[in-house]
Amino acid sequence: MVDKTQATKTISLDKYGIKNAKVNYQLSSEELHQETLSKGQGTEANTGALAINTGEFTGRSPKDRFIVKDDVTRDKVWWGNINIPFPTDMFDSLYEKVTNYLSEKEIYVRDSYACADENYRLNIRVITEMPWSNMFAYNMFLRPNEEELKSFDPEWLVVNAPGFKADPEVDGTRQHNFAILNFTKKIALIGGTGYTGEIKKGIFSALNFILPVYKNTMPMHCSANVGEDGETAIFFGLSGTGKTTLSADPERKLIGDDEHGWTAENTIFNFEGGCYAKVINLTEEQEPDIFNAIKPGAILENVVMDENGEVDFTDTSVTQNTRVSYPIYHIKNIQKPSIGKNPKNIFFLTADAFGVLPPISKLTPGQAAYHFISGYTAKVAGTEDGINEPTPNFSACFGAPFMPLHPTEYAEMLSDKMKASGVNVWLVNTGWTGGPYGVGNRMKLKFTRAMIAAALNGELQNVEFEKHPIFNLMMPKTCPNVPSEILNPKETWKNKKAYDIQAKELANSFKENFAKFESYANDEILSGAPLA
Repeated sequence: MVDKTQATKTISLDKYGIKNAKVNYQLSSEELHQETLSKGQGTEANTGALAINTGEFTGRSPKDRFIVKDDVTRDKVWWGNINIPFPTDMFDSLYEKVTNYLSEKEIYVRDSYACADENYRLNIRVITEMPWSNMFAYNMFLRPNEEELKSFDPEWLVVNAPGFKADPEVDGTRQHNFAILNFTKKIALIGGTGYTGEIKKGIFSALNFILPVYKNTMPMHCSANVGEDGETAIFFGLSGTGKTTLSADPERKLIGDDEHGWTAENTIFNFEGGCYAKVINLTEEQEPDIFNAIKPGAILENVVMDENGEVDFTDTSVTQNTRVSYPIYHIKNIQKPSIGKNPKNIFFLTADAFGVLPPISKLTPGQAAYHFISGYTAKVAGTEDGINEPTPNFSACFGAPFMPLHPTEYAEMLSDKMKASGVNVWLVNTGWTGGPYGVGNRMKLKFTRAMIAAALNGELQNVEFEKHPIFNLMMPKTCPNVPSEILNPKETWKNKKAYDIQAKELANSFKENFAKFESYANDEILSGAPLA
């Protein structure tokens, strides 16, 4: 597909404080690809994809993410280690420094938007120092056509300057890199880091505030797809749980793989116009959609290639967080536009490395809210420095770093929507069975797919369930195309006493993590806690 949105007009950036810059406005994906190569900022893989290195930072830096504390945010944002306040006057001073830095440089400007539902559309102008950062914005945001560009009026501004380094003692940052949201001025200011994910996550974080506060719409860090019957399924899950893999279903159309809104009208819409997928250990057999999307128009980040441009997806010498971004039209089976209706099933995905949680269980509204706030998965040995054994990992709402409001506000919205729409919520363990990591085995993907298919097809509605004695979860006793003996996790362990000990330890981890939310949670949410 050729980019047909290129505009011939030129624009002035004086009103943003950027003077005498050479402005490359609305360049096509192909032009930005060539600009990157000609400036020596990237190379080309043998698939035709652009390969770049993001430099010092190969992932987000959560401790360097700030929100300006002012009249708009003061009483609404959940301030703390996730949402770190930043003074208005220091933002203004830092913004002026960044725009002075960009003045008289060659820079790249793109007009785009977020939210596929036009009733919630957010127009965005992205100003970047690097051509590949602008190509990332082309991939990840929605692309206005030429007619829309003629009257385009940007509401939010993203300013991205990887080469600018802050002075922490003067500028109020923690170190030289920063990502700051200003909801009054509607600016996302990013500096000192080339990691492109900061661009997308800045707008995602902004929408996580705007949609619930002003639009009565629930923002979600999830993937979504829709079946031939028009029923939408939603998949929540942290990295490594299978969110992208399981939502890519040949029998269903992909709405989006990461960020969505759930409206008061009971529709689901994608925020984005592309996908940003991990490629560590990527194979065509396991992830055909992602593998085949790596072609001209895609951007590979921090991968290792040989002299022939062939990528070694197993090589993590640069980072574990190797990535690819591509426009959603690189995937064949997609929903157009990226909107679904009639959500009927929600799946919370967890990779439980302790082998405790059932492979699938059905949740009550209280349990759904509790597990949503908890946002549990497990880290296994080797995924991060210093991790030598399975470690519980909790991220509220399956996306804590991007949630400006208190997690219980999003959880209560979810509970209300569950009740109003009659949606089923399932907890799916894509992790270990027969014992913890190092003893048991990873749940087979074909069994997980079969369980999700059974839930989507209604085949679990009338089967017999049994209650987990510690987590109080309802587990089906039978499921089509799945061996019954794996449905109750305790029965897969040789040492049943060891299972009980491990299950109680994990239950206690849930309770310890949830303690900081208890005073905000209502009785229904509190009822979703484990019994042990």
